[in-house]
Amino acid sequence: MLKKYTFRLILFTVLFSCKNPKKSQLESHISDRPNIIFILADDFGIMDSQGYAKRFSNTTKNSMYYETPNIDKLMTEGVSFSQAYANQLCSPTRASILTGKYAGRLGFTTAMPPRKTYLNQQETPPPGYYIHDVFEHKDDIKIEQSLINGISNSAIPTGQTYDNGKKELSIAEALQDYQSGFIGKWHVGGFGVKGYQPEDLGFEPIAWFDAGGSPYYNWKSLWNAEQNNQFPKLTNQMYDIGDAGNSSGENYLTDDLTEQALDFITEQAKDRTKPFFLYFSHFAIHTPYQGIKEEIDHFDKKPTKGWNNHKDPVYAAMIKSLDRSVGKVLDKLAELNIEENTLVVFMSDNGGIDSKITPKGDGTDNSPFLGGKACLTEGGIRVPLVFRWRGKIKQNEWVNIPVDCTDIYPSLLEAAGYNAKEVINNNNLDGESLMGLLDDIENMNSSYSKNTHYWHYPFNVIYNNPLEPLPLTPHSAIREDNYKLIFDWYGRLRLYDIEKDPYEKNDLSLVKPMVKDKLFNNLMTWLVENVDQRYWPSINPNYNATQEARNEPFVDLFTKYKTKIE
Repeated sequence: MLKKYTFRLILFTVLFSCKNPKKSQLESHISDRPNIIFILADDFGIMDSQGYAKRFSNTTKNSMYYETPNIDKLMTEGVSFSQAYANQLCSPTRASILTGKYAGRLGFTTAMPPRKTYLNQQETPPPGYYIHDVFEHKDDIKIEQSLINGISNSAIPTGQTYDNGKKELSIAEALQDYQSGFIGKWHVGGFGVKGYQPEDLGFEPIAWFDAGGSPYYNWKSLWNAEQNNQFPKLTNQMYDIGDAGNSSGENYLTDDLTEQALDFITEQAKDRTKPFFLYFSHFAIHTPYQGIKEEIDHFDKKPTKGWNNHKDPVYAAMIKSLDRSVGKVLDKLAELNIEENTLVVFMSDNGGIDSKITPKGDGTDNSPFLGGKACLTEGGIRVPLVFRWRGKIKQNEWVNIPVDCTDIYPSLLEAAGYNAKEVINNNNLDGESLMGLLDDIENMNSSYSKNTHYWHYPFNVIYNNPLEPLPLTPHSAIREDNYKLIFDWYGRLRLYDIEKDPYEKNDLSLVKPMVKDKLFNNLMTWLVENVDQRYWPSINPNYNATQEARNEPFVDLFTKYKTKIE
């Protein structure tokens, strides 16, 4: 099925591995290359789609509460990944998708509402710090804390004066001859700093907002704001928070962004000699929870309310709006007769907010997977990932190979005919292309060779640890082959055989101590070599162990590694 595609890929790899390909070389074959639409959902859990829920629960779709017929259609017509990983929160995942690198390497350790940074406070950062590093970020946690949070970067370097020579090559910039458009949630631009927004990383900004969440009604004045009221020391001339784009006539955000996406697709399809790339980054289904009344009423009365603890009609309505958006995109491709020349990829940025561990008990339920957003258990980082390319890849198939969000970048480049390593000049790309797996679903040809994946989250979090009814402490994790080790910086190590135990019920840390020690050493070695120590947690000098709420004492397992850095 991929013979024609493979021939083109070889041809374009030759063309684009050149340092400066001539325009005439590009134009001679450009019409053969696929359009690419990458749809990123927000907080959409692994059990929030009927197709994924059916696979992991063996329950009929009619028994379920949420409705995702269009996402299921995408799955039926494409290849779905059963073990695809994102990060625990949105900004780190977005940074990885845009750069092909692990978020920790870029300093993206968390996602935040607006916070003080050295830039927006007009202060000189300490030596070795980045001007977009936040001063601090912490939740309102009442119990004793043995650890002080690390910090986080808030912007992808774009080569501005402030960046001191740092510049990340975005996926849009790497797709140098594509018309690249961006719609939706950005949240990697330093909380609205001019010079770090979609247009500064190679995109045509269609409609966008540099924040973690947005109202779903009456959002436009917020997106179009030119006055900076958040950080008085940052001039209005340096402020660039968003643009609501053209009027679509829709008054619900998800529908409005969808109409603007359809307009972009329609306009780009007029010129069949130039391919386009659309990065469609939804706010749905991130808070605030706001849906369309008629759809809320539908779910409020639905008899299957409560299946898998899925019971919030507003949340269900928001999923329906997201699914409707996917369906409209697919319908538009069919209407324009460009289905067979358009690769569509759907993914979520992290696990669903699990109602069992959130302070207010809102969100979804990721059962049988453990935990949710903010956790490094499977419910927090395992997400839907689907590729659909009519006539070019397999249909209605599953890939069970573990992959992660850094792989999106090289995958899209390969689909477009680029050699990713050549394009980014061997700039330590962490991702590997998934394109070979779309026809060789069992990886018999070993086209995908990565067997290790990393996560880092150095924060005490108001969400509860799914293994104890107390706030999460800083965590990092490594998955190597079938084993995943979760390092709780409080001093606990948990080991799981994810292939045999995907729901993380059996901790093997005492049963397989050699595996535990090996993975812990590998994880800490990676952290030492890739993540600056300011992005690590540290011991709280004011910690009072006698006030500790946990049954186990704090154990320092990491200072000896920090001294290696210093």
